[in-house]
Amino acid sequence: MRKVLHTVPLVLALGATTAALAVAPPAVGAGTTPPCSPHVDGAGAHHGTGTPDVPDHPRLRRNAEALAALGIPAVQARATTPHTTCAVRVGVADVDTARPIPHDGAFRIASTSKAFTATVVLQLVGEGRLGLDDRVERWMPGIVAGRPITIRQLLQHTSGLRDAIPTWNSEAEYLAMRHQRYDTEDLVSRGVALPQLFPPGEGWAYSNTGYMIAELLIERITGRPWDREFDRRIFRPLGMRHTYWPGSSPEIRLPHAEQYQRFDGELVDVTSQIPAYPAGGIVSTTRDLDVFFRALLGGRLLRPAELAEMKTTRPVGPDVERFWPDGRYGLGLVSRPLPDGRRYWGHDGGDSGSIVMAGATEDGRRSAVVSMNLALDGSLPETLAQLRAADRVITDVLHPPRP
Repeated sequence: MRKVLHTVPLVLALGATTAALAVAPPAVGAGTTPPCSPHVDGAGAHHGTGTPDVPDHPRLRRNAEALAALGIPAVQARATTPHTTCAVRVGVADVDTARPIPHDGAFRIASTSKAFTATVVLQLVGEGRLGLDDRVERWMPGIVAGRPITIRQLLQHTSGLRDAIPTWNSEAEYLAMRHQRYDTEDLVSRGVALPQLFPPGEGWAYSNTGYMIAELLIERITGRPWDREFDRRIFRPLGMRHTYWPGSSPEIRLPHAEQYQRFDGELVDVTSQIPAYPAGGIVSTTRDLDVFFRALLGGRLLRPAELAEMKTTRPVGPDVERFWPDGRYGLGLVSRPLPDGRRYWGHDGGDSGSIVMAGATEDGRRSAVVSMNLALDGSLPETLAQLRAADRVITDVLHPPRP
């Protein structure tokens, strides 16, 4: 099995079939389900402290339990409507000790960070500091070897650039590689050196290399590290107090559930690691991601012109479309259909030990986030079952079924 390369769908970088999960995690019973708490935008008095900040909800819990029943040790789900917020936890944070999942526990968000990257680039566009159709070579000569790739193509995965991110295929490789630090410029150079998948703008293929270049571009334009720009422009203004980049630290601040990967059918704790793609190592919570996507879709982070650019989409490639049926990709945002024909917006993330799905309605008034601490990758049917069950958590919030 391979490490998931900060990309979604989570199966894109997964390898051969592994045995079934040996330990079935216990589910927390539904019990009495009080009504959800009144929603105050950006609020959450006790999140991340081990004290509940929002109550349970029956439908959200049923969907989270169905997801955990597939064999995922810990599932966290959060839902926000115009008037209420609900959150549930199902399973255990540690399969060895049966430690409870903390309220609003932290996790790495992997490719969900691409929505942050695109937001900051589009803010710079709105400030007149660069243009979406500027060639990358204008701002960083030589970084893409003279190819006519534009900033828009980086953000929409139409650059044709390949990835050259190291992976691990066994527990032994994980233990040997987990604390290794990688130079972003070197990873970009390796990706650029590979033959392009297609000429710029003439196809679609998920590219972490393209987003690493976009993050280096943020540094070139602002003169500050990309993570500080994320914090200055997004995290602090929105009160995302539990979202941060740990830098060279391989650990996640408590409280959090452990993160697991299967090697030869056995669960291995892979919480301690330094992701090769730096922005993929950003840590957040369901509460903070919920706040971000509502603010983004609600127009609080981008002007209308730049938000419209972000939501100008094209179909994803055929290898991804079967996992994102009718999926379309904008600039750091994915658009997917709801049962009534409308579409919702978000960005998923998948990495070793952490899978995140997030979505919000067109106006940001309804949103949902689900975090899982294991990718079910033993077979295509198993992976699809996880994706569909997680998608049900999201879509039942954004398009509530009739009673």
